[in-house]
Amino acid sequence: MIKLNNKLIVLGVSVIASTALFTSCFAATTTKVDSAAGVYKPTKNALDGGVTYKRANGSYTAYRINEQSTKGINHGRVPTANELKAWDADIMPDGTGLPVGSGTVDQGEELYDKDCVACHGEFGAGGKGYPTLTGGSLASLTNQRTCPGKDAPNRTIGSYWPQASTLIWYIRDAMPYAHPKSYSPDQMYAMTAYLLAQNNIKIDGEDIEELNQDNFKKIVMPNRNGFYPNIDGPKGVENVRAFYKDPKNFGAVGTRCMKNCGKEKVSAIGNEITAVEPAYSTVRDLPKVDPSKGGAVSEAQKLYEKSCAVCHKTDAMGAPPVGNKDAWDKVMKQGMDKVNHNAINGVGAMPPKGGAMNLSDDQVKDIVKFMVESSK
Repeated sequence: MIKLNNKLIVLGVSVIASTALFTSCFAATTTKVDSAAGVYKPTKNALDGGVTYKRANGSYTAYRINEQSTKGINHGRVPTANELKAWDADIMPDGTGLPVGSGTVDQGEELYDKDCVACHGEFGAGGKGYPTLTGGSLASLTNQRTCPGKDAPNRTIGSYWPQASTLIWYIRDAMPYAHPKSYSPDQMYAMTAYLLAQNNIKIDGEDIEELNQDNFKKIVMPNRNGFYPNIDGPKGVENVRAFYKDPKNFGAVGTRCMKNCGKEKVSAIGNEITAVEPAYSTVRDLPKVDPSKGGAVSEAQKLYEKSCAVCHKTDAMGAPPVGNKDAWDKVMKQGMDKVNHNAINGVGAMPPKGGAMNLSDDQVKDIVKFMVESSK
């Protein structure tokens, strides 16, 4: 949810989808049950004003339901204090969850060149299939609503993200791509410092040289106030509740209708396709695979799908795509020994073993053989 000029608001599809069903019930705040209507009123903690209807006689309001689909489902149990503690690993904008450590921009640059440049490009300028991390334009964020004829919003770390805590949290849990969660706290701070510096983010007006758990809390991102409603601080929950209370904030123009609804206008397809060859099949099962006849998925293919397909499935990453005979004919002119050597030790932008260092040399050779055989 991003706040735009003239108080225009853009919401993600997921937010709209999850809230559009509840547009007539935002004022209710009690927990009383209307037994006659079979409606549970939402509690005051229901941020979106949602309502739960009783299931009765195989129906949910006006809709028939398949009661077998939920047979045997339970709602689990209350988590233990230790489980909650283990899950509560967020790094929050106020500094909660920040690790103890420090790292410099120079150290981060060394890490970036080693672990990130192949995908995200020099200085975070972007790579094939992976997001651009630097540059961007804060002013462009309003283009889709206020200036639709201009270029689309250019969202990067420096122009779009409202909190720096999101960056270090993501680096800690998901990067580097081939070995997530392998960075030490010092490396996390170094990488974060480098990327913030490349986005011209400063601390107290000074260029970032070193980042740690203390000066990190002083970072103010350019788009800090660009999202609405404001979810930070003690009034965050009430701000969200007030936002959802007015359905017009997310595009609703009417109220939810469960019965006696107006009749919808149905338009016929202008050029309906009445004959299809071959005819549409109504079969809903799949033929059984007999592994003894070579129909089963090979281990090499499984390893390829897990470790190599992200780059070799299409030509978007600059790697020869599996299934492209011409591309692999050129590769194979080097000879299988050379191709295997490059796959194991890396070549160009491709890291050794495609970054999957858990693979043995023999497994890599099997994957290469599968890719070659699948491209003839």
